[in-house]
Amino acid sequence: MGAAADKLLGLSRDALERHFVAMGEKPFRARQLMKWVYGHAVLQPEAMTDLSVALRERLAGSASFDLPTVRSRQEAVDGVVKWLLDAGRGQAIETVFIPEGTRGTLCVSSQVGCAMDCSFCATGAQGFNRNLDAAEIIGQVMLARQELVCERESPITNVVFMGMGEPLANFRPLVEAVSVLTDNLGFNLSRRRVTVSTSGLVPQIRRLADEARVALAVSLHAPDDRLRDELVPINRRHPIDELLPACWDYVAKTNTRDITFEYVMLDGVNDDLSHARQLASRLKRRPAKVNLIPFNPFPGTQYRRSSPAVVDEFRQVLLDAGVFTVTRKTRGDDIAAACGQLAGQVHNRVRSPLSLKVQETRP
Repeated sequence: MGAAADKLLGLSRDALERHFVAMGEKPFRARQLMKWVYGHAVLQPEAMTDLSVALRERLAGSASFDLPTVRSRQEAVDGVVKWLLDAGRGQAIETVFIPEGTRGTLCVSSQVGCAMDCSFCATGAQGFNRNLDAAEIIGQVMLARQELVCERESPITNVVFMGMGEPLANFRPLVEAVSVLTDNLGFNLSRRRVTVSTSGLVPQIRRLADEARVALAVSLHAPDDRLRDELVPINRRHPIDELLPACWDYVAKTNTRDITFEYVMLDGVNDDLSHARQLASRLKRRPAKVNLIPFNPFPGTQYRRSSPAVVDEFRQVLLDAGVFTVTRKTRGDDIAAACGQLAGQVHNRVRSPLSLKVQETRP
């Protein structure tokens, strides 16, 4: 098969129908193909027996259903699995599976690296190379499902876009992948079981409400603009007073229950009780829940994890204000698979229009 093979993995049902019509076939071929690929995990066209022989031959010669190549696989003592997947030209991404009882959460990457430059994140420290296409995103889910189905009782019940990259900066492939994840001929996941995490790209949050309507998580990490400018530089472009209204509008438009706000606990930086009171003031009586995330260290970081006692006191302030708050249990940190630790391999970094390394400050 040549390098110009059509990538059919990851295409939405509508896109697949258009593809088959362009081939001179009937649109229902898209349904047949999706049943084979996602329902039966069959990736060889010659085995798709309800397709005509001629169509199978055409697909075998022109279509690609390639899954990512595994460079390495690690399993933590708590059962978390991390794959390092080849992304071409010396690049690599990471995908993580987190089992918990009957729940199995797959954390997928959307980019090779990340341009958001959040100071506490290992991925941001790697820089940014390129976006992943929908086939590369869905390929992570297919690969994990194939590897896990024979060894675990817990299937993939949830998919979270919390791996490498800013998902909303790769908007169109993200929406295509979400379509496959939630299609009943795809992975048939409830929209509430697919979560997109963002550092706060406000225009794309508003677009997502129109096009995907999945669960939304926002990496907040600070209750005021001065501190958030330092920790999450995209805040210089979309400050908190612009971000939060977009979140409340998202809930109203999509009929979701709430927005999850992620807050990494950094010793002596954002963990003072005054920060907790500020955060509570912003979120009380709103459709919000807070995930407090103990900081997970990585080589070269300047930050330290807040003590458990400080995290508990911070949480209690939020709870007393009526803000539902949980402390996330650290999983997979012995294989650097915990939140904020995914680094992959990013070379030949390129500048991104979303990069804020050039100073952008408000008056």
